[in-house]
Amino acid sequence: MNAPESHTNLLKRTVESLSDTGGMKGLFHQHRHGDPLPSAPVLEEIIALCRAMLFPGYYGKPTLNSATVKYHIGVAAEQFFGLLTSQVQAGLCFAGQEEGVPDNADCQAKAEAIAAELVARLPQVRRTLATDVEAAYLGDPAAQSYGEVISCYPVIKALTCHRIAHELHILGVPLIPRIITEMAHSETGIDIHPAAQIGSHFTIDHGTGVVIGATCIIGNHVKLYQGVTLGAKSFPLDAGGNPIKNNPRHPILRDNVIVYSNATILGRVTIGEGAVVGANVWLTRDVEPGEKVISDHHA
Repeated sequence: MNAPESHTNLLKRTVESLSDTGGMKGLFHQHRHGDPLPSAPVLEEIIALCRAMLFPGYYGKPTLNSATVKYHIGVAAEQFFGLLTSQVQAGLCFAGQEEGVPDNADCQAKAEAIAAELVARLPQVRRTLATDVEAAYLGDPAAQSYGEVISCYPVIKALTCHRIAHELHILGVPLIPRIITEMAHSETGIDIHPAAQIGSHFTIDHGTGVVIGATCIIGNHVKLYQGVTLGAKSFPLDAGGNPIKNNPRHPILRDNVIVYSNATILGRVTIGEGAVVGANVWLTRDVEPGEKVISDHHA
């Protein structure tokens, strides 16, 4: 019987195996000096600053009042811009390396321009989020105030992340939008891809388990309940057998649609204006405007 391998040799052999970059296809990211990956803790700080600017008094400094709000938002905006610039720069450098670009000397200038543009878009983001707060408040008899909705409701936390991530996605920032929406997913149980297009006055009651795919288009005044999936059916393959990416494959929900709990809507189908999809429905067809669907039967 062979003698047991010493701990030292076992560790050495394991380290050598784990360090073999040839066997790590897609699992190894080599850092250039000064080009780290975006940082999840820093992005969490960025979202905290964003919430403090968009909902002053509910997030951020507890001493804020009408006399100090401009100062506090100014400080937060400056911090937000600096941190976001560094993270966007990291994301751009990461994308450049992934695409085989040896150097990207203009990463910092491009990152600063993107961060400045996002700062300029924050007032419009707040105006849209205000409609989401209103929709959540008016859509839930249990809600006692807008403040309760802002402070407590997971849909507002998730939508704050999504609407920021969506703007970054539009601005062409790689990786970071997805990290931000996955942070919201972990915090709230609501999974919204940053590419999804969502109109105003949107709300999700309860929220847990909702999935909204990348190519979804959602109109205004739409309401979802917990457990709703707006997903894809299957993925067409190219000649090499690989999934074809970025093709429209998720549902379109027109204005004033309601989708009740645990309904699953799959594929590039259109749910017409004012339609209602009942709980636990499995739906892979278009729905006419004003139609009610219960267990995929006409009602």
